[in-house]
Amino acid sequence: MADNMTPEQRRKNMQAIRSQSKLENRVTKELWRRGFRFRKNDRSLFGKPDISIKKYKTVIFIDSCFWHGCEVHGNRPKSNQEYWDKKLERNRNRDEEVKAFYEEHGWNYKRIWEHEFKADFDKAVDEIESFINQAKKTAP
Repeated sequence: MADNMTPEQRRKNMQAIRSQSKLENRVTKELWRRGFRFRKNDRSLFGKPDISIKKYKTVIFIDSCFWHGCEVHGNRPKSNQEYWDKKLERNRNRDEEVKAFYEEHGWNYKRIWEHEFKADFDKAVDEIESFINQAKKTAP
């Protein structure tokens, strides 16, 4: 199916998409409030993790259900399905590549789904807090 927007409209639409979501900002504000210090979207690290603490070799990715193909909540666009199937599959493959990289290099790696925050925000943040505290214990 053909795109129903002009190239100019599509460009403006895509420019409006931000690299940091409101959810990520909410999570990082809460972690900061709890006393954790970290970097957001560090470009010097592979895969540009949403949260990173180099001191503890820790990276955390917050995955949206749509962009990372959640089996439960991810929805498939009705138009241009061939493009979206390839795009979402590339995203899932990249996620696996990033995971393998950090595991091979001995980093503490965590992915958490958007729907976990929607179900119980505090519980999901507590889970990240526990993960970071555990990484602190194992850090040299």
